Amino acid sequence: MGRLFGTDGARGIALTELTCETAMQIGRAAAIVLTRKAHRKPKILIGKDTRISSDVLEAALIAGICSMGADAVTLGVVPTPAVAFLVKKRDADAGVMISASHNSMEFNGIKLFSGTGYKLSDDIEEEIESLILDNPEEITNAMTGGAKVGRVSHDKNAQWDYIRSIMKTIDNDLSGVRVAIDCANGSASATAERLFGGLGATVYLVNCTPNGTNINDKCGSTYMDAISKFVKEKKCHVGVAFDGDADRCLAVDENGAILDGDKLIAIFARDMRDKGTLKKNTAVVTVLTNLGFTHFAKNNDINMITTKVGDRYIMEQMLAGGYNLGGEQSGHIIFHDYATTGDGQLTAVQLLSIIKRQERKASELGSMMERYPQVMVNVKIIPKWKEAWKNDTEIEKIINANQTKLGSSGRILVRESGTEPLIRVMIEGKKFRLINQMALEIADKIKERCPDDSKEKQEEKE
Repeated sequence: MGRLFGTDGARGIALTELTCETAMQIGRAAAIVLTRKAHRKPKILIGKDTRISSDVLEAALIAGICSMGADAVTLGVVPTPAVAFLVKKRDADAGVMISASHNSMEFNGIKLFSGTGYKLSDDIEEEIESLILDNPEEITNAMTGGAKVGRVSHDKNAQWDYIRSIMKTIDNDLSGVRVAIDCANGSASATAERLFGGLGATVYLVNCTPNGTNINDKCGSTYMDAISKFVKEKKCHVGVAFDGDADRCLAVDENGAILDGDKLIAIFARDMRDKGTLKKNTAVVTVLTNLGFTHFAKNNDINMITTKVGDRYIMEQMLAGGYNLGGEQSGHIIFHDYATTGDGQLTAVQLLSIIKRQERKASELGSMMERYPQVMVNVKIIPKWKEAWKNDTEIEKIINANQTKLGSSGRILVRESGTEPLIRVMIEGKKFRLINQMALEIADKIKERCPDDSKEKQEEKE
């Protein structure tokens, strides 16, 4: 992870951590790095979610982009995948999405896309970071003025062109399907009704009145209780929930039971396998994918390739291997036949299409994969133990011993967090009490073997 960009763009508390000055510099540096091959006046698209801070950061980005001689085209409130789609369709040189995804309203973020519609590689993000943090004078020297300053325009057809692109991904309509849609008071609020209603579904919108401060506020894909209750009350066939920028989708069946990303990928993988459209008969998932998916894939003769956590790494693997389905438990699901990034509304349309086409209940589809109980315990560490804990024989011994007890009916994953000073102990298995006990034993051993020396020194002084 870089100094400015994390696993999904730059992110922080809006205007204090992710400042207007930082946004302006990102706009300038992105214009330099991402438009070098442009043989014309460069064009960069800008989309945003519904956060109250998005307008301010948009203005700063526009100022930065135009000061470098590139044109800025605003898309208004759109989902993140709309930016990825429109960058390519509009033949733009780059795209920017202003959003902190599933985080609460005080946060915001900036995600960058190349002219091909894909998220930037780590190398390109590091190049942009280096300009901003190490070589700001290079940015200053590249600024322009006079007639060379970029112009600002608004793309009034952005939302509708994106909506129509998703509609074209299914052959059947959705008439007769009663669906509840939780828009998280975010980007999907601008597109969901026209998309799902336009396909013929009976639509019930939930949390679709954004006011700038209620995005992800006890709603959306990180808070499924509301949509679960609503589906049961209204007797819907299915419910879908998006996050703030609508690149994630989770669902609930007609009984209100959650269909997480792993279960959704299982549903899509088998349907695509049966239709002969699952390339190389393979789904790409992450190390956090539930063990139940592993058994599902084995039982259904579907290959499974695992990457580290992050939809960008899933996409990289899909491109490298020529695969067309991948995703995460969190609901980032990529259909590479149709999109270059995870798309919550595309995911929901594909799910509803299967329910209609197969004439099956959502609960029946969800039952094809058994989800194993999962326990996660976090252990705080000090900097001296980063990476070093992996070489401790006592930690290794207790992990191996518990894995032997679990056998093929469970798994243990102990890894260092990429965002916090933590070691995450994750265990899956059929018996919750057993795996919970194991997770605590391993966590205690890590605490014992990786003590906080600063506390010990402080106690000695006292």
